[in-house]
Amino acid sequence: MPTLDHAGARLHWEAAGREEAPALLFLHAGIATSAMWDPLWSDLQRDFRVIRYDLRWFGNSPSDDVEYSNRADAVAVLDAAGVEQAIFIGASYGGAVAIDTALEYPDRVAGLVTIGSGPSGFPDVEPTGRERELQAPIEEAEEARDWDRLVELEALFWGVGPTRETADVDPIFLQRLRELGHENKPLLDGDPRPVPMEPRAYGRLGYITVPALFIVGEHDTTAARAQAEHLAEAVDGASLHVFPGTAHVPSIEYPQPFLGLLREWLTERVAG
Repeated sequence: MPTLDHAGARLHWEAAGREEAPALLFLHAGIATSAMWDPLWSDLQRDFRVIRYDLRWFGNSPSDDVEYSNRADAVAVLDAAGVEQAIFIGASYGGAVAIDTALEYPDRVAGLVTIGSGPSGFPDVEPTGRERELQAPIEEAEEARDWDRLVELEALFWGVGPTRETADVDPIFLQRLRELGHENKPLLDGDPRPVPMEPRAYGRLGYITVPALFIVGEHDTTAARAQAEHLAEAVDGASLHVFPGTAHVPSIEYPQPFLGLLREWLTERVAG
């Protein structure tokens, strides 16, 4: 995979598929790297120009100690791939970056798909008692900089979700989440300084006019479900899909059903 030197970062990126095909830009979750898209990669490149990268301070994308814009990074990757416009597909943290980019660089975003994401500036949502119970040790591990424990706890919290039990979930899926989390450990001691978009996306979503699909897992957090519902209401013509039997990362837990959902939407709303 090539490396893009951009604004103090070395962004690890990859592109595949026909150059003249509609482009898809994938942005990964904060508990993963661009490798989370592996189960979809080979299939989608048959019909699309697919692009992915490790966001700054994740995976193999180190950065100098500088302020930066995740939106500008995404656009720089498109430029490096020679792509003018792409459909942005983002999971969790990556979905928030996709939403912001659609507002700051509307000419570069041809469509929008998010998974378990919310717009920047979304008001705090009161967690359930169970969610607070599960989040407390995650915060403790982060404060202690105990990265092994943090990876384990986040894999369980986001993979299982607050309304399932670990025994309900495929252990192979959870192991994959752990592996993806461990790929971020070399950069966790850094001090990322992303510059937020101002004004934030919340309250401005009506300006998004491209086709949009907002996905959230049935067993995701209270906040994630509230954010997805708001996105679908605030963006004109958007679709909301509650993915059954999964929590925060359906594309990893159930890649084939997820791929079917994504392909159907791309065909009906964009490529058709």
